[in-house]
Amino acid sequence: MLKLLERNIATIEQRLVLVAPPAEMIPHVFKSVRVEPSEHHRLVREVQRMRGTVYLEDGAVQRDELSPDGLHQTPEDERSWHLLFMNGGQVTACAWLMVHTVEASFEQLRVRHTPLARMEDWRAKLWFAVELELAKARAEGWAFGEVGGWAVARESRCTSEGLLLALAAYSLGRKLGGARGMTTATVRHSSSTILRRLGGVPLTAQDEEIPPYHDPQYGCTMEILKFDARHPNAKYSPLVDMLRRKLAHVPVIASPPSLRYTFSDTTSRDAASSEWIPAVNS
Repeated sequence: MLKLLERNIATIEQRLVLVAPPAEMIPHVFKSVRVEPSEHHRLVREVQRMRGTVYLEDGAVQRDELSPDGLHQTPEDERSWHLLFMNGGQVTACAWLMVHTVEASFEQLRVRHTPLARMEDWRAKLWFAVELELAKARAEGWAFGEVGGWAVARESRCTSEGLLLALAAYSLGRKLGGARGMTTATVRHSSSTILRRLGGVPLTAQDEEIPPYHDPQYGCTMEILKFDARHPNAKYSPLVDMLRRKLAHVPVIASPPSLRYTFSDTTSRDAASSEWIPAVNS
């Protein structure tokens, strides 16, 4: 499996596309940036269409929760980096990475909308666990990321795309100057299992794990997992480093007023903190 992943990563720029958030300044480490507003708009819609198809088939959403033309649209779509695997012009797997500044709080994170945040027994514990992770990132001078929007087309589920997508999210987080983050992952299709295998672990509040929960909106069991992009599972660490180098040459589709500026992903964490991009969350 590791050799197969290495071979796929060696040619990753032929399949993976990054879509930058509008109004984002693109780090200079990306060498293949194209400012194409119409293509940017098209790709985001293709992501939403693919998610809509996959989630509807899985019973995670109802038809009336999609747009009239079948798009699964969320506020995060305009504030996040999208990672897309493409095949013949079609999106076959996707996820988004939303980066928050070091000043972020629980109330600014998407995780505040999870059912646990409304449960009396777990609300305070979840808040404590999330704020603890934010405080760690703040103390280290790193940005903080949330990953979501996971979807893999049915025809790609028996391939390595899901695992490569998760590895790429780790690598992109490092490329953008972040390290710590979290994601809500479904137990369905072993998504949470894959992320645990890479190094994701449950949030904890005073040594008590935040448990899996049933999400009635998506009709499935979910887990909130935290991760540190600097420390993936040792088995996959060389692949994350390899991907991080390859991401420099992956196509990045941007939309004005995206700008480029000099930022090295080898910059010290103090410099990364001071040079980081403007807030992308409101």
